Amino acid sequence: MPTPIQPLAVLNVVGLSGSLLEHAPNLRRFAESGKQTRLRPVLPAVTCSVQSSMLTGRPVDGPEGHGVVGNGWFHEQLQEIQFWKQSNRLVRGEKVWETARRIAEQRGQDFRVANLFWWFNMGSSADVAVTPRPQYRADGRKVPDVWTHPSDERDRLQGELGRFPLFRFWGPGSNLASSRWIADATELVVERHDPTLTLVYLPHLDYGLQKLGPNHADIPKHVAEIDAVAGRLIDFFRKRGRRVIALSEYGIEAVDTPVFVNRHLREAGLLAVRVEDGRELLDPIASRAFAVADHQVAHVYHGPEVALPEIPRCAAVRIDHPRAGQTVLVADEGAWFSYDYWPEHQPHKAPDFARTVDIHRKPGYDPRELFLGVGKAALAWKIAKKKLGFAQPLNVIPLDAALVRGSHGRVGTPPSLQPVMLGDHRCADAETPCTDVRNAMLQAMFGDFGRVA
Repeated sequence: MPTPIQPLAVLNVVGLSGSLLEHAPNLRRFAESGKQTRLRPVLPAVTCSVQSSMLTGRPVDGPEGHGVVGNGWFHEQLQEIQFWKQSNRLVRGEKVWETARRIAEQRGQDFRVANLFWWFNMGSSADVAVTPRPQYRADGRKVPDVWTHPSDERDRLQGELGRFPLFRFWGPGSNLASSRWIADATELVVERHDPTLTLVYLPHLDYGLQKLGPNHADIPKHVAEIDAVAGRLIDFFRKRGRRVIALSEYGIEAVDTPVFVNRHLREAGLLAVRVEDGRELLDPIASRAFAVADHQVAHVYHGPEVALPEIPRCAAVRIDHPRAGQTVLVADEGAWFSYDYWPEHQPHKAPDFARTVDIHRKPGYDPRELFLGVGKAALAWKIAKKKLGFAQPLNVIPLDAALVRGSHGRVGTPPSLQPVMLGDHRCADAETPCTDVRNAMLQAMFGDFGRVA
């Protein structure tokens, strides 16, 4: 008779590092009851790349890499920069739940997985999937919503919890409400579907760390807020006989220097723009070189004959994958990359979406979307006009890159700023690569048999 599979929940507390645990009594007690290990992230240490490495056990690049070179990249066939795509087919390699399902089938056992908000969740082989997916209406409205598998889970969850608070998940209104909704949805999904493996994404801490920086006086309050949510989930899972691992993808370091890599490329005559109604759009097809900025990493796409100008506050590396830039820049400590390409002294030439929350059209990640660049009265008036049916862009995001005080993406940060793995895992080392998270999950569910699968 095979040993029963031990059900497992994995809580992704985004941005959590060892230095922040002193403000998290629930997570600290949880770590003390099990194990605490620092995780060494892959390069780039950003959401999509690290999650893909955790779930496949593969590096980013090389012949065995999963190929997720960032949160976005330049699509060679489409000749477009694309960010935050959700298809699981973009991730090469067997996912941890596929491995676990194969082991369970060999043993004649059932295995089910629920994935709540880990990325690349659409079209995956997960038994239950919940991921943000707003409706884009013909009149220009963006309506909060989620995509689920099975599809009827969408109506059930939002019928019980209300609409997913998308504008609390990202944008200047981001706050604890989105993580609470995900936690509430997790409990409902577990009660309904009884998954063997449950993956949960809790983003709240990410917001304050990027806006304020890790040393700001308000950060302990932000840590305590997400600690309460995580603590509730840990209790929920343990009362139901499930093991729990809490982890994070990256730690966030203080920054004070935005690097405008595309402006340097433009000044060197390598980056091209096209003008529409007086505003400039980056034109990757006509450019000899352009950069896809992603936190502290920038993929620079260029031909072999192109000599790049000197870019301050960064170093060049190579990521060996066709999706990656021919040159990859990694910011120095305290610096990060902004995607801006229009002249700094001519902000009126910025594209209209630069002052909006628009994660898909911007040719780079933009943490300024966490800030509100207008007063609350002006924001309320814009929202009111939009609800009345007027064509009203919510152009409320500031262009001042100096506002951003925290970032991530580079590796080699001090141990206190590294991400962590806590709780019911067997790793005895003080530090381990994030690619080992896959084995930690399998061992927690299957014992040593899982490690060699």
